Amino acid sequence: MGSNNGLDVSNALDVVSECAAEGRKNRQVSTKAVEAIRDTGFFRSFLPKQYGGLECTPQEIFKAAIDIAERDMATSWISGIIAVHAYQLSLMDPKAAQDVYGAGPDTLVSSSYNPTGAKVETVDGGFNLSGRWGWSSGSGHCSWVLVGGLIFDQGPENIHYRTFLVPRADYEIEDTWNAMGLQGTGSNDIVMDKPMFVPEYRTHHQMDGFNRKHYQDNPMYSIPWAQMFVRVVCTPAIGAAKHALRLFIENATGSSTDPTRLAGDPDVTRRVAEVANLIDETEAIMYRNFDELMDCVQNDREIPIEDRIKYRYQASLVIERMMKAVDMLFDVAGGRSVFNGSPIQEIWHDIHIARAHVANNPIGFARNWGAVKLGGENKDVFI
Repeated sequence: MGSNNGLDVSNALDVVSECAAEGRKNRQVSTKAVEAIRDTGFFRSFLPKQYGGLECTPQEIFKAAIDIAERDMATSWISGIIAVHAYQLSLMDPKAAQDVYGAGPDTLVSSSYNPTGAKVETVDGGFNLSGRWGWSSGSGHCSWVLVGGLIFDQGPENIHYRTFLVPRADYEIEDTWNAMGLQGTGSNDIVMDKPMFVPEYRTHHQMDGFNRKHYQDNPMYSIPWAQMFVRVVCTPAIGAAKHALRLFIENATGSSTDPTRLAGDPDVTRRVAEVANLIDETEAIMYRNFDELMDCVQNDREIPIEDRIKYRYQASLVIERMMKAVDMLFDVAGGRSVFNGSPIQEIWHDIHIARAHVANNPIGFARNWGAVKLGGENKDVFI
């Protein structure tokens, strides 16, 4: 399940716990927590070795993300999102990665892929880009951003989506993140009020991601970009649900003069078992899917399209399954859980806010997989 690179985030976990409340209050994960994560090498886990990265396996990376989320979901959320951008950059023209990582392997990149606020004009050598993009998690810690945009001016047969890599000097961050959960993600707006030039080599064509184009020797980078990205916005919920279960058990066994009372309550015992099983099944499916993906790319086999669709759908279910798990605990968590500052209530809010991310809505992915199983055509290229 792991690699030989020894990715170990344990030295950062106590710092993550200590800084969680500060991050929630300030609506941005603390610099101290980010530096602790950086010192473990986590931000270099997806990065190719040629740039000073670790090239860890997906299984190892997402295990570490779960460990971080058991202490604070927001810290895991931004850490995974920032880290996975090194994977996308490894798929782009190598000059783009050199621009970012030439200064050092711990250069941090945020993103906002929704293209609705973008204005893109094709010009000689690249594009002029302006607009506004929301939900750029962890952007306050980053010196580059990846933003999405649609290209309309290359003819009606060539309308397509691209990601644009932009340096910090070319955009502003507007403080808009006032949310009821995941406050620490600092998911503020990226703003470019006037057109900024982005050279062609600092862009990533959506179909290159679908077709698994990359520039690396390690076959791991043949795993479709979408399969990596979608996991960073759902996997933290697995760790958060584990955290909620631990808190519930600690409260149930420590808040009564008779600690065995709840252990004899059949409704409570059923809920604990079902929650533990939901978490276990969800985590196991993730590792199984990455085992299968790695087996394909390491043996130079095509990844069947239907499998890619299935993996995408199963990733989109993670939040709903972990919401169900936390809801089952919160329903019987007791009177203290209703007060602001209740740790289990904060996890409840975090997981429900994560469901608002478009990647965590399973409806369209279910329809696509069901249609393909019935002989229809695949309708999704982000798989």
